[in-house]
Amino acid sequence: MISNANNNNIIAGFDDERDDSLKIILEKAESINKGIFIYLNGYIDTYNSNFFQKKVSKIVEAGFINLVFNCSSLSYVSSTGIGAFTAFLKMLKPKGGDVVLLEIQPKVYEVFQLLGFSQFFNIKDSSEDAISFFANGSGPVESIFPKIFTCPVCNKRLRAIRSGRFRCSECKSIIAIDEKAQVSLG
Repeated sequence: MISNANNNNIIAGFDDERDDSLKIILEKAESINKGIFIYLNGYIDTYNSNFFQKKVSKIVEAGFINLVFNCSSLSYVSSTGIGAFTAFLKMLKPKGGDVVLLEIQPKVYEVFQLLGFSQFFNIKDSSEDAISFFANGSGPVESIFPKIFTCPVCNKRLRAIRSGRFRCSECKSIIAIDEKAQVSLG
């Protein structure tokens, strides 16, 4: 594990403010353009999410737009914490950046899933997977969705944010959408 002493060398004044509930350690990601690894240790909840957001904003202001959050030592994330991760995505996408979450604990992943946010984030198992994600870009699948389409049964206009099976809000038909955004009944 990288030591905390590096943080101020990477971003001046980064460690001026601290919070014992969440320790953040930075490591430049040399193989990722404008990339940085952010090691999170502790938890993110309503009480420390402002601290977390300020720290990540400082990272983005320093020019890092491809953020890899290593969550292997993150024991808990509340809905407020997930809101913070979502805000980072909204901040970075227009700048051509992205967020990858690494090594998420099952309890933490469950919160992302229960709140319906697991589909919005690039969740990877290793640093190598994160590096290759940024090297290859997010791929053509990302650009297809969200997809506006009409229900094949009732012609209601619908929107899908990813591939999968959905129920039409009008006629309740089951509709399948594949990775290439092809629509079929089923």
